[in-house]
Amino acid sequence: MEQLEDLLAGATITLGDDILDKIDEIVPPGTDIGPLDISYDPPAVTLPALRRRPAGDRAAA
Repeated sequence: MEQLEDLLAGATITLGDDILDKIDEIVPPGTDIGPLDISYDPPAVTLPALRRRPAGDRAAA
């Protein structure tokens, strides 16, 4: 995992709605994946309403 983090450290990654929809198919929203190994929980982790834009606000695919 550390090697992957090193590879991605300088990369600019943008997850579009199409990728997020595919992730949702694999791991449905609300699935408990266990505790995150971080000391800071960003608001999008603790407040589900911040995780995704409503479908009507997304760009047309």
